[in-house]
Amino acid sequence: MSESSSLSSKVQRRLDATIAENLRVLGPIGVDVPAFLEQAAAFTTGGKRLRAAFCSAGFSSAEGTAEPSDVVVLAAASIELFHAAALVHDDIIDRSDTRRGAPSTHRAFASHHRDSGWAGDDAHFGLSAAILLGDLLLVWSDQLFVEACALVAPENAVRARAEFSKMRGEVTVGQYLDLVEEVAWPVVPIEDRASRAKTIAISKSARYSVEEPLVLGALLGGASDDLVAQIRAFGLPLGLAFQLRDDVLGVFGDEAVTGKPSGDDLREGKRTLMIAAAQELASPEDSARLDELLGDQSVTHADIQWMQTLITESGGLQRTEDLISSSLDEALSGLRELELDSASRSLLEQLAERTAHRKH
Repeated sequence: MSESSSLSSKVQRRLDATIAENLRVLGPIGVDVPAFLEQAAAFTTGGKRLRAAFCSAGFSSAEGTAEPSDVVVLAAASIELFHAAALVHDDIIDRSDTRRGAPSTHRAFASHHRDSGWAGDDAHFGLSAAILLGDLLLVWSDQLFVEACALVAPENAVRARAEFSKMRGEVTVGQYLDLVEEVAWPVVPIEDRASRAKTIAISKSARYSVEEPLVLGALLGGASDDLVAQIRAFGLPLGLAFQLRDDVLGVFGDEAVTGKPSGDDLREGKRTLMIAAAQELASPEDSARLDELLGDQSVTHADIQWMQTLITESGGLQRTEDLISSSLDEALSGLRELELDSASRSLLEQLAERTAHRKH
């Protein structure tokens, strides 16, 4: 078993144990509680576990230990729970029907409402229940991070907790900016859209997907300020490459691989760096039509194909691919400045390539 698969298995067991313990404690409160918590189990099973891998790599860079310790497993599981909570809430905001090829959480709860023969609005129940589940996942995330901090030196715990709080605040603000961008476009000049989209990409996803897991692991391992700065120089550009790849997959990804319909980000009105590039490069008429179609829930398959073609033929897709490549190069350049053993360096190089070139 590879190191990454071993870590994934350990993190999954920790997640399963957390849900099982909460089911034991909270289940007796009411007969409808188990079904609520079972949705948490379904939503936290599987996934790429990239954040867990980066957390482990960050800890190893400071501690010099390759084998995932209890500290790493707890911290990585905490980050995965935070990620799950963010996805639950993000699917509500984006009105997404699916996640990883299955119904999104609010859709699953709406189906549970209908199947149970309950009164009232099934859609509203689904949204309400999903919000609560996301909040509960955040509670569990906090609990596991506190447990991880209890296993390290107090000074390491203080620094890690401060970073963890900053990460959660920045992601929430980034989500809000993303929400604003989907409705503010009529008053935002085209030339300003790329910089705004980059700010959202970094705050909402790039930092917490790569940089923060690396830094949190390193801080728990007692990393110096200099080492943390070097890790950020690697993690931030790689995080941006991660989000840009996500943007490409959100428009051109294969549903059989990504678990979401091709062009889903176009239906949701995501105003990404790729969209900003396409609008900057396209004719004023095509750019205006793209504005009209983005986020329109009634768009047809032909409309989606037209938008995909425009993004490609305008050069928006190629500009994004070029930025992914340059961001990966910047990250690998930063990695060369890190003083690491050969195994840790090789692991981070593999994670970087996997992050920038992933298919889902």
